Amino acid sequence: MCGIVGIFNHPHAFEQAKTALGLLHHRGKDGFGLATFNEIQHHHDRNKFYPLRDKNVVGHALHAVVDHLPQPIKKKGLLVANCEIYNWEKLAVKNKYKVTNDAELLLAFLDDQKEGGIDKLELLDGVYSFAYWNENKVILARDILGEKPLWFVHTTDSFAFASEKKVLEKLGYLDIQELNPRQILTYFLSANSLTSQNRPFFTCLPELTESYEKIKLKTACLLDQAIEKRIPSKKFGLLFSGGIDSTYLAHYLKNKSQEFTCYTAVLDTEDHTDSQPPADLPWAKKAAQEFGLKLKIKKIKLTEIPRYLKKIVPLIEDSNVVKVGVALTFYLACELAQKDGCKVIFSGLGSEELFAGYERHKHSANINQECVSGLLKMYERDLYRDDVLTMHHGLELRLPFLDVPLVTLALKIPEKYKLKDGIGKYILRDLAVDKGLPPEFAWRKKTAAQYGSKLDYALEKLSKKNKFSSKSAYLRTFYPTHNLKLGVLFSGGKDSTYAAYIMQKQNYELTCLITLKSKNPDSYMFHTPAIEMTELQAEAMGLPIVVQETPGEKEIELQDLQRALKTAKEQYHLDGIISGALFSTYQRDRIEKICDQLGLKIFAPLWHKPQEEELWELVRNRFEIIITAIAAEGLSEKWLGRKIDDRFIQEMTVLNQKVGLNVAGEGGEFESLVLDCPLFKKKVEILEAEKKMTSANTGRLIIKKAVLKSK
Repeated sequence: MCGIVGIFNHPHAFEQAKTALGLLHHRGKDGFGLATFNEIQHHHDRNKFYPLRDKNVVGHALHAVVDHLPQPIKKKGLLVANCEIYNWEKLAVKNKYKVTNDAELLLAFLDDQKEGGIDKLELLDGVYSFAYWNENKVILARDILGEKPLWFVHTTDSFAFASEKKVLEKLGYLDIQELNPRQILTYFLSANSLTSQNRPFFTCLPELTESYEKIKLKTACLLDQAIEKRIPSKKFGLLFSGGIDSTYLAHYLKNKSQEFTCYTAVLDTEDHTDSQPPADLPWAKKAAQEFGLKLKIKKIKLTEIPRYLKKIVPLIEDSNVVKVGVALTFYLACELAQKDGCKVIFSGLGSEELFAGYERHKHSANINQECVSGLLKMYERDLYRDDVLTMHHGLELRLPFLDVPLVTLALKIPEKYKLKDGIGKYILRDLAVDKGLPPEFAWRKKTAAQYGSKLDYALEKLSKKNKFSSKSAYLRTFYPTHNLKLGVLFSGGKDSTYAAYIMQKQNYELTCLITLKSKNPDSYMFHTPAIEMTELQAEAMGLPIVVQETPGEKEIELQDLQRALKTAKEQYHLDGIISGALFSTYQRDRIEKICDQLGLKIFAPLWHKPQEEELWELVRNRFEIIITAIAAEGLSEKWLGRKIDDRFIQEMTVLNQKVGLNVAGEGGEFESLVLDCPLFKKKVEILEAEKKMTSANTGRLIIKKAVLKSK
């Protein structure tokens, strides 16, 4: 892994690019380069560059694993790349390129293709982020899952990109965006303009039809190849928990007589009488003894953690509790690997999404589609965090479970082979037994890193000790900036409002509301009862709102949704969108697809939350909600206008048991309107309303007059 940067149409491009290399030096200390299109400099000391008199400059910090070929490099076009292309030698032979490493292959490949090779990136087997500059055009792209990071910013005067967001921030740029891995960006220097092209993602169809044994054999072969191609010639390590994923990797590497060290990090609980020991520690020790692994353990005391948080939270540019909990474990293990002189470190990340290992997979109506959805989000949720943590320690991260051929196959494995008898990752566990792993390791129940290490417990302990209301509030002190700027896909009902509240509590900025007003009262996509109240609610929250009307026809309403999201993104510089989706895959999948095409991250914090649990949380968090529509057996006119409270939940639970009605109305049984909640600066008061029934069990509350009142 390396660091790349580019500054275009800027009067101080050289100074900014040179400064950026200093900020990126941890990503590569084996050599530095700066270049205009016609002049290239390479130095081992980044302070020895002489000024480049040009308003367009790119730079590179080299982390050499295979060789020490410095970048930028130029033939027809000029390239700066952060790449690991595993099939570069095969492509070189096939295309008769005279190259010495994967970066040179990438340049020759891009020089040789129409439009800079963007039409054939799928031929590259590996991970990458790069900028290819050819005269008036600069093309930016990443590997399809987003293992290698890339951020950019476009202003009225200039354009810049870098491997890490914080670099562009420290150069003074605003409205910085992460390049969506499914988009290829083209910047035109003379016009200072951008265009983008979408790339197809993985699909879970058609499902494989071979026998279970044949599918298992194919999976084994591809997984073995994925590990084998990533084994470096330099010293390397493995992030190790004793779980199925890391143990599978360790077992394979050991059988191949590879020299490597396993690294585990846990909370030292000897001084905590109220805490059980870390669950991962005994398993890691047991696996090390069973397979003859070299294992190093970092035990951290509670009192040491704040010192690490001061480094880690700004490093990952995020104070999300889950991300920080995982990052702590990751950082501590990488610290050990760095001290040992490792250049590469393996991780088992990705297995959960391929083989349905998360709890949400167990509740999904379409397990493989849920796997695809999870993979779409990995670049925001996991991959950037893990990249900056490893690079901070001079380590290149390698993720065999995210190997493209393996992912392509795994997403089409029949669901019954992934989730069986309540056991996730069934086929992988069964395969592990075939490979010689003792059943106690192969069938060990999943424990998330932050829990298995007890570091989430440590964050909880520190939050209470420092008298904070939550872990999020405590972590915000280490990163006062909001994590991301988000728009809320807003209906005015309980789910979209509560989803927004959850994301704000997790230190994300609510930037605007986005409402679709459908003329079709039976729209599949959008909430329609009392939708006219959203503008009053936006005023109550003190947020701007983007309102888009739609006829509510199946295909047209999706185009209108895309139009609304695009407008909101451009007007408010959004990073992502919050959806209140609970269980509707119809809505969730369509929203995700549109967001991904627009380069927007998607957050659905309520996804697969138990419905009764959601209602109790709403009551506990002081949400005042009324029912605005009903359409189900067991409901009648008296339910219209009724508040969601303890008694409401109890009666809905009884109806659920009696007629199967969804407690939270997820099946369309009822719709709701939020009158007040912690997000509101003022509360909504209804002055005039009318109940309109169309049958004994179907009707709406028509709100004729409402105002805002002080709280």
